[in-house]
Amino acid sequence: MQPKAENLFIFSLILSILLLSQSALSQTRTFTEIQRFRAPEAHQGVAVGPDFVYPVTNRAIEKYAKESGEHLDTFVWPKDGPVIHMDSGVIHDGKLYASHSNYNDLPMASSVEIHHAETLKHIGTHSFGIAWGSCTWIDRYDGAWWAVFANYSRVFGPGSEPYGNSYYTTLVKFDDNWQKQEAWLFPDEVIEQAVPMSISGGSWGPDGYLYCTGHDSTEIYVFQLPEAGSYLELIEEVPLNVHGQGITWDRSRPGILYGINRPTREVVVFRMEKSDR
Repeated sequence: MQPKAENLFIFSLILSILLLSQSALSQTRTFTEIQRFRAPEAHQGVAVGPDFVYPVTNRAIEKYAKESGEHLDTFVWPKDGPVIHMDSGVIHDGKLYASHSNYNDLPMASSVEIHHAETLKHIGTHSFGIAWGSCTWIDRYDGAWWAVFANYSRVFGPGSEPYGNSYYTTLVKFDDNWQKQEAWLFPDEVIEQAVPMSISGGSWGPDGYLYCTGHDSTEIYVFQLPEAGSYLELIEEVPLNVHGQGITWDRSRPGILYGINRPTREVVVFRMEKSDR
């Protein structure tokens, strides 16, 4: 190959790669509602398995048939028990892993509470103790555990100090033994929309991007891990007909996302579609 022809080939190859990369990043997502049903415990978040849906609230987990929305079972922690504020959950290997914190007590402490997905019986726990904030969601993805530890700029009670600081909210990656591997912060433009609250929901999507929701907003934020640095990269912000709180992808049905509508206590199911701009 002559030098000029070789240079032209290399240039064309680089241009093709850039165009493909730009095309991938220019995709826009839409979420179409395909189902909803009433669930009194749809207050904090939701987990979903192959056959059942599990709304989660502070001290309770419900179990519903996925297709019919029929209520099947409920597990409730006593008011004077060790569980104070469960936020969301994920199903993995027949177990429901629920994020838990002592929100809004100080110092902030968090744990993972593990329930049998079939019986809802509590079968295990892992305490983070005092670490990065209040654990609002956990997920299993790419052979690792992922969790967000929220901080809040809101002031509680008679004190004049905020409950942390919303900008300190942190995504942490763990190994199988819940040992920290890496951690990232959220972009300022996303936290600004959540202040004085924080990031309440999150789940890795079937396309390899991280999808997160705030505490009250009706949007879903799409992130990827950064090439360098400590801040997640925001790819897209998409309207979503929920009011924040926990979300989860249905790993048995790629492209199907579960969320809750907290004001109406409903589980809401969406189908995601992508199209080129």
